[in-house]
Amino acid sequence: QVQLVESGGGLVQTGGSLRLSCAASGLSLSDYAMAWFRRSPGKEREFVATIGRSGGSVYYADSVKGRFTISRDNAKNTVYLEMNSLKPEDTAVYYCAARYASAWLGTTADYWGQGTQVTVSS
Repeated sequence: QVQLVESGGGLVQTGGSLRLSCAASGLSLSDYAMAWFRRSPGKEREFVATIGRSGGSVYYADSVKGRFTISRDNAKNTVYLEMNSLKPEDTAVYYCAARYASAWLGTTADYWGQGTQVTVSS
């Protein structure tokens, strides 16, 4: 059974930092492109960042570029999202997702995590 389990969310002040982790089980992460998405209350789910199966093909949403960093450790079957200079508008539930591909395309995923809440106070 495949599971993606996010952790590392929490409450942080504006300008603070958080590091999210996504631990995968039941699959070999090195076969999957990985991505982070987020959903804020009343909004559609939006793309945040993606990374190819070998660590290349890294892309970010314009809203997080320069502040967030996606990385992966295939040996640990884990993907990370380092978030710096957080803003109140970054408040959302953050989800990791896996797609059986060398790089991410579109928003279709093979697997989704359950999400972790990030709240940025002003």
